[in-house]
Amino acid sequence: MNQRAFLTVFVAIMIPVLCYLAVKYASERTVVMPRKYYVDDVIEGVQDGKRFSDTVWHRTENFRLVNQLGDSVELYDIQNKIIIADFVFTRCLGPCPKMTANMKKLQASFARQKEGPKKVDSSVVHFLSFTVDPAYDSVHVLKAYADRFSANPDNWWFLTGPKKDIYDFAINELKMGVEDRGGGSVDTSFIHSPKFVLLDKNFLVRGYYDGTDSSALSKLAQDVGLLMLEKDNTKKGTFFQQIISLSWLWLIIVFMIIAFVLYIRRRRKVTEAKA
Repeated sequence: MNQRAFLTVFVAIMIPVLCYLAVKYASERTVVMPRKYYVDDVIEGVQDGKRFSDTVWHRTENFRLVNQLGDSVELYDIQNKIIIADFVFTRCLGPCPKMTANMKKLQASFARQKEGPKKVDSSVVHFLSFTVDPAYDSVHVLKAYADRFSANPDNWWFLTGPKKDIYDFAINELKMGVEDRGGGSVDTSFIHSPKFVLLDKNFLVRGYYDGTDSSALSKLAQDVGLLMLEKDNTKKGTFFQQIISLSWLWLIIVFMIIAFVLYIRRRRKVTEAKA
């Protein structure tokens, strides 16, 4: 077999091998990211002669409320953090105490992971507990309730404010099942979801989890870690970074070239020896 024929066979064999390795490499590292909820719009158009469509996901609107320290705070004050939110009230005799206790466990869990390698720490997760009974849950009442659960106010806010603002935010922005039916006693006035809602760094809703279920909370903690690793598609890496990301493929190519060069040298030595 001459060198040209060998090169043709070599390339014909290696191309499907490389394709297989590329697909295998990508599939082994594929993870299921938390889905995005609520589309605001779909933009369609033509760019560079090609049709395109782009989904505009619902970005949660800002709010201004008061936390348990009496500070006026806004949602957009929280930058570059994953957010976990729920809706409770301090006089609740139902799921609220368990939800808040579980939120405390989440806060403590992330804090314990701070020193571990590649772990999510409390500085990158922010917790929000909205009261659905702002008429009773004043700043003083929320502070006592937060202290009861040893909440760290640096990254866990108990929020109160105008009832309409809280309910509008819950229903229209987070799409939570929070409803005030009126009525007499506090036990029947408030129907609120036991769910925790997860927001990513761009304030997009990425999941709902049963705040009273331990397995759901484990899934929530896992999804927080995935969102921390999620790439920002609005920021493109440099050409050099994209080349480096294919280092495994370059190693295979280099190995192929070296093997081919060694084969050619060996063939030349055999030919020279025969001559």
